[in-house]
Amino acid sequence: MRTKDLVFILIVIAVFLPFVVSDALYGWYLSFNAEHGMVMSFLKFGILATMGELLGLRISRGVYYFKGFGVLPRAIVWGILGMGINMAFIVFSTGVPAFAEYLGVKDTAAILSGALSWQKVALAFSISVVLNSIFAPVFMTLHKISDTHIMNNGGTLSGLFTPIKMGEIMQNLNWKVQWGFVFKKTIPLFWFPAHTITFLLPGETRVLFAALLGVLLGVILSIAARKK
Repeated sequence: MRTKDLVFILIVIAVFLPFVVSDALYGWYLSFNAEHGMVMSFLKFGILATMGELLGLRISRGVYYFKGFGVLPRAIVWGILGMGINMAFIVFSTGVPAFAEYLGVKDTAAILSGALSWQKVALAFSISVVLNSIFAPVFMTLHKISDTHIMNNGGTLSGLFTPIKMGEIMQNLNWKVQWGFVFKKTIPLFWFPAHTITFLLPGETRVLFAALLGVLLGVILSIAARKK
């Protein structure tokens, strides 16, 4: 095992270990998460999804970092996107059951808060499908645009806050890969089932689970980056 790989593993352990060994710290996390959900969403995605990108970079290029990669700007962008994901979870986990009741399904709130059943799985799957069909393509495209913007500005923090050349970046995106792999394959084959599990979980753990999925997203993005 290389030294850099060992360091990365130790950092991951350092991030999660306090929550495992300390009941007091875990209790503080639950309390703070309930009172400041958007702040925690920023922190969860800023840390975990960025770690996923570093892991993806290790897979695709054999290194965890290169000059111009922009770890801090990426963490900030992931934090902002994480708040958007939290908002989307609230909107779709409320709106889809409401629409299901409009169509005749009874007591959706009781189904989602109750024991595991085929009705609960069906509702969770429905939320995931609607969320990932409507929100995910916009989210993934915004992430790709921000990623390109960061790289174009040398990975600097000041460069992150320069105006984004939105039209130019969108024109030069590899839409063949964005559609053929990121949208058409990862959304139905990975994100539909993954977020079905997300919406079977209690509300306070959903964003954390989604942030952990962000680690896998880093790997997926690294695969997409290697496709021509």
